[in-house]
Amino acid sequence: MPPQTLNPIHRFAIFHARLQNWRMRHDDRQPDQLRPIEIIRGFTQSAPGSVLIRIGHTHVFCTACIDEGVPAWREAGGAGWVTAEYEMLPGSTGQRRKRSRTKIDGRTQEIQRLIGRSLRVAVDMARMGPYTIYLDCDVLQADGGTRTAAINGAYVALCDALRDGRRRQLWGDDILTTAVGAVSVGIVGDNVLLDLDYHEDMSAAVDCNLVMTERGEWVEVQATGESAAYNDAQLTEMLTLGRKGIERVFKLQRDALARP
Repeated sequence: MPPQTLNPIHRFAIFHARLQNWRMRHDDRQPDQLRPIEIIRGFTQSAPGSVLIRIGHTHVFCTACIDEGVPAWREAGGAGWVTAEYEMLPGSTGQRRKRSRTKIDGRTQEIQRLIGRSLRVAVDMARMGPYTIYLDCDVLQADGGTRTAAINGAYVALCDALRDGRRRQLWGDDILTTAVGAVSVGIVGDNVLLDLDYHEDMSAAVDCNLVMTERGEWVEVQATGESAAYNDAQLTEMLTLGRKGIERVFKLQRDALARP
């Protein structure tokens, strides 16, 4: 029976049942609640941008380094470039991961491409000039949402690198165009949940990673039916929940960047 045909008592019963399920998140979070987030700038001294981001038990170390020159295919245009590398370190998961010494696996390649294209929208590369910013994201500890954590931390590291380049007069005006944030959303059981940890991600019927600019524009919408399909209403709910989560991420990023 469509929900709009149910009487108020039935609608309340459905709502109450969902509420009971929501309380079953193993870490006691509400469906729209992010895990605790901590953003530590200047985590190391060598790179112009250096950030440790902790989202729950997921910890990612992000650096941003500036190199003179751009890839050969980009030289003719005179514009700059932003690219990313991503790695899960050997001790980041319960079972030791091998290092990617010669060839990276498909998942790693997919994630580092996601990070790179997500952060490129934040920079006016035409005004950046012939420089490349390398964003390196190393997962120290993984408990779900490593790619979105990497984007959120790398954005803050990127901002610090852009400030450093401006201070060194590598480029003129501020070339940052917008903030970029990311969250994961998923359907677990009958519920749409924000910011899945590993436990929830492994049992999610639908897994969704969202990247958005501070202007409210989507950079990436990766919604995959892992064990079930999803409908328009569920997609809308995931986008709505994700937007609210990313808006909270933006505030945390601004707070971190405002600190000395």
